[in-house]
Amino acid sequence: MRFWALLLCLASSAHALQVTDDRGTTVQFAQTPQRIVSLLPSLTESVCALEQCARLVGVDRYSNFPASVRALPQVGGGLDPNIEAIVALHPDVVLLATASRASARLEALGLKVVALEPKTYADVQRVLGTLGQLLAVNDAARIWRGIDAGVSAAAQSLPARVKATRVYFEVNAAPYAAGTTSFIGETLTRLGVQNVVPAALGPFPKLNPEFVVRANPDLIMVGDRNSIGLAQRPGWGGIRAIREQRVCSFKPEQSDVLVRPGPRMAEAARAMAACLLEKAP
Repeated sequence: MRFWALLLCLASSAHALQVTDDRGTTVQFAQTPQRIVSLLPSLTESVCALEQCARLVGVDRYSNFPASVRALPQVGGGLDPNIEAIVALHPDVVLLATASRASARLEALGLKVVALEPKTYADVQRVLGTLGQLLAVNDAARIWRGIDAGVSAAAQSLPARVKATRVYFEVNAAPYAAGTTSFIGETLTRLGVQNVVPAALGPFPKLNPEFVVRANPDLIMVGDRNSIGLAQRPGWGGIRAIREQRVCSFKPEQSDVLVRPGPRMAEAARAMAACLLEKAP
């Protein structure tokens, strides 16, 4: 009997795994999760890039790519999810951002939580690796190489004339900007242009609008929703980019690509490159 018990133990441990998330928390699983709720669009897209979309049983209200995830139950926002709706889906794991306040409540209800929040290129590479480990798939390194090569190709497509362009990238109208140390800022750097928001301010700082006036960027990248009324902001009419109509307004679908640190970062780099080709001085 002891022999068979040992065999059973070895068989079950072969499927057991553990991952360490971005909180530094080690989460243990008896077997590879098959039912996943994702509460962050970039994580939803990463699961699908790893060809594991079929394991998703619920997503947050902002997860909209690939198209197949739009048919899944929506369980609220990443920061304010519907806990009861998540529990009702019986997930093996809930993927969410480290900033989400739902982790403790979900864990108290006995659910497994893995918190991952990529903000830089290195984070995206690491998170893909963690998800690959969690889902027991080996494609993470290949997907990352594709992202990296795609960004490099976008950079190589640009002529030397755009390289000195000073860019302001607005994430939302508060205004929050993409700083040099964010994944968006890293893409701008790889494209060879200068971000007017320095690294010292952090990845996504909330700025005093006067800062942008003083920075006087050559070109502004902004989402369609936030581009309305830029020239009416106090002092902004004198900014070179606005004065010379060098503003790229991205449609909502494009904005989603640009602000999500995940598998579509090469597509984001191509969109930025196209903007620079069209609007750079």
